[in-house]
Amino acid sequence: MSALAQERALEDWLAKGLRCIGQIAIECRDDGTFVLAHRDDTGRGDLKLHQEADAAMQLARFDDAENYRPLKTAPNLRHGWKLVLENIDTLRTALDLFYPGRLAAVFAFEKGKLRATPFRATLERQSGMYRVAAQIDDTQANELIANFCRSDGGCLRTILWRRDQIGTVPSTKLPPEKFVSIHDQTGLGAPVIPLLCQEACNLLVAEARRVVQENR
Repeated sequence: MSALAQERALEDWLAKGLRCIGQIAIECRDDGTFVLAHRDDTGRGDLKLHQEADAAMQLARFDDAENYRPLKTAPNLRHGWKLVLENIDTLRTALDLFYPGRLAAVFAFEKGKLRATPFRATLERQSGMYRVAAQIDDTQANELIANFCRSDGGCLRTILWRRDQIGTVPSTKLPPEKFVSIHDQTGLGAPVIPLLCQEACNLLVAEARRVVQENR
């Protein structure tokens, strides 16, 4: 997907009123500029101003307590900032730094080209130290996915993959809306550009390995 195609898609989503992605609110100004801020910070007048798209990389790196954020779609984006961007190109760049690869995923999903990989298939292709992760049993997987992927404290992505090739739900302990693409996983209920999850991430694979090792 080219950058230009992403920008056109982004313009279309914004025109449809999709002004939030994850924990970020997008303000579209009349002069063609954009302002990003944490959704919790709407209306605050004391936000620290940033004006370069690359600032998103640092803003996304640590939470409010300066702890490193290995999972960029975790619901722990830091507060207290405002990022002013001059055009759609810099907006796209910034959003891709906050949520890497997620704009491309939405675009592919809308085109019917986003392929979801079952959890078991992801585990079975692991090698080296992570090969053991495939030994996780269904009860353990059900519990792990519920804890790791939950929107409240886990991850704000909407899960599109299944647990196995026969279509088993990833976890029976997750609410149905966790698998609905248009649902606002923050729970705020706004129209959103969704954060889609087409495959178990490396961090979830690592957790599966940990579970197997601890239960040997």
